[in-house]
Amino acid sequence: MTLVTLPDSKIKKLNWVDMQFIKLSVAGCILMIAKLWEPLLSLDWYWYAIIFVLAAIKPANKALGK
Repeated sequence: MTLVTLPDSKIKKLNWVDMQFIKLSVAGCILMIAKLWEPLLSLDWYWYAIIFVLAAIKPANKALGK
């Protein structure tokens, strides 16, 4: 197995509840990092919106594209 096929085979074993728990744990980790590193939270709101839009473009294109 290569570095690409191994994670793919492991992810296929997860159901939607497991995926939601992964998302929740990542959100918790990000909130912890933001709490520990206060300059991260000092940005204006539009920087977070820009990061959100830029990060969402590729997955949205992949999910909604042909």
